Amino acid sequence: MVEGGVVKADKTEFTECFRTIGKTPYILRLAFSAGIGGLLFGYDTGVISGALLYIKEDFEDVERKTWLQETIVAMAVAGAIIGAGVGGYINDKLGRKPAIIIADILFFIGAIIMALAPAPWMIILGRIFVGLGVGMASMTSPLYISETSPTRIRGALVSTNGLLITGGQFLAYLINLGFTRVKGTWRWMLGVAAVPALIQLILMLLLPESPRWLYRKNKIEEAKAILANIYPPEEVEEEMRALQVSIENEMAEEGAIGGGNMFTKVRKAWGNRVVRRGLYAGITVQVAQQFVGINTVMYYSPTIVQLAGFASNSTALALSLVTSGLNAVGSIVSMMFVDRQGRRRLMIISMFGIITCLIVLSIVFYQAAAHAPHISYAESTHFGLNSTCPAYTSARNPATWNCMTCLKASADCAFCASKGNELHPGACVTKTDGIKVACHGEHRTYFTEGCPSKFGFLAVILLGAYIISYSPGMGTVPWIVNSEIYPLRYRGVGGGIAAVANWTSNLIVSETFLTLTEALGSAGTFLLFAGFSTIGLIFIYFLVPETKGLPIEEVEHMLEKGFKPSILGGNKDKKAKGGESTTIQK
Repeated sequence: MVEGGVVKADKTEFTECFRTIGKTPYILRLAFSAGIGGLLFGYDTGVISGALLYIKEDFEDVERKTWLQETIVAMAVAGAIIGAGVGGYINDKLGRKPAIIIADILFFIGAIIMALAPAPWMIILGRIFVGLGVGMASMTSPLYISETSPTRIRGALVSTNGLLITGGQFLAYLINLGFTRVKGTWRWMLGVAAVPALIQLILMLLLPESPRWLYRKNKIEEAKAILANIYPPEEVEEEMRALQVSIENEMAEEGAIGGGNMFTKVRKAWGNRVVRRGLYAGITVQVAQQFVGINTVMYYSPTIVQLAGFASNSTALALSLVTSGLNAVGSIVSMMFVDRQGRRRLMIISMFGIITCLIVLSIVFYQAAAHAPHISYAESTHFGLNSTCPAYTSARNPATWNCMTCLKASADCAFCASKGNELHPGACVTKTDGIKVACHGEHRTYFTEGCPSKFGFLAVILLGAYIISYSPGMGTVPWIVNSEIYPLRYRGVGGGIAAVANWTSNLIVSETFLTLTEALGSAGTFLLFAGFSTIGLIFIYFLVPETKGLPIEEVEHMLEKGFKPSILGGNKDKKAKGGESTTIQK
């Protein structure tokens, strides 16, 4: 994502990229230094999924209060919404370089606060700091890369920022797994993020400001000196002329919108029919991207794996690596196919795959709950009457209870599996450290999130299939659509509105997932997301046109006349003469 959307690259750009970097390594230094922001973005949004498992073990309040778990996860998203807005202002007023440095300071402070947190509220405070950094880095890092890269390889270098984000998420799961046996577990997991933040801060202090920002601030000689380090000597003057024309056009477009604050600009954008129709499409794809439930997987993946029947934290983290790795691979696949298959087609295919996976996941979790091991009275009293969960002993019909009934009956209940075979009847016990130790002492498995199930591996496979369906389509294409759907003079405003819609939807989903699983069960929650995804698919079909290969003027013309959908294909457009129906080719 850059200012107004994503810069895309084709295969020839990547070939040229390697050739150019070989001749001018300084370009790689600029891109890599700024790209650490994307890595931190991915790491800090992904690391909490594993850290949360151990935070619950250290703080009883977090273990017992679902809303507290959700708040720890979601506060980074809330901070990102604010950080993105503040970051836009700092980018314009102070420059790209100071914005990245400030983001690094926020990342560093947040990581240290979380690592040393004596109480849950301190973790939440640290997550807010990290979220502010995420919001600023999400827009500033790709913008800096874009403005310090040679035009011919700009798309390739900026595209790698998205890969670094998913790579950061994968690294978070890997580091989580590495610290499972280390004293301090979650403190190390969260605190490690301070290291790359400090490295980037030092690197950025040694690097220049964006030449584009300098030129806009009338620091022309400074901008020229930086371009001289990026381009061959014979190309510098040409690039200076191109930069001058681009900035003059940009300022003229800003003048066409008029002055005023952001609310005035938003009102003017919404009053323009072409922009409004673009916003229908841009906001639709951004909200749909979140309401398919992707961040329930990215933020709560180990918890979901435990709900599928894998009680061990380390096992849950290891299996979660699969989903994170597939997400990173999907980013590469998207780079290869988005300009071949088109945006609309790729999103529709992606949504069909997502809906199918969510429905089957719902069935799997329903079957797992229905076939959960039964509760045995003899097993439940095995550790002593005082060790039996009070909700079980006072129940009217305890003979009908199974593991899932036990876990849902009370926050004080846990399941100690039968020795030798987890699928045999087990014990409904009180959730205490003493009982947990006693259960493990007899080589039994202790469950607090999910139940033993023969469907567990099938659930993990389906989570992987869900990621494969999501990542190449709905994972990246919504940002590309938002970079192409608005008239140039409204691109910043339109992209900003859609980005806020994305972050807000992200916040809603991440803040409610665990509550939904308690209220509806895992099966009901995934079915709900399947319903949201179906609604999203319908809206995408009717509101989102194909923009692949279309100049800005043609996109404006298409939106002016109104978009008429066709199945997976092009945008139907009535010819001016004869009323003949045709399809705009992608």
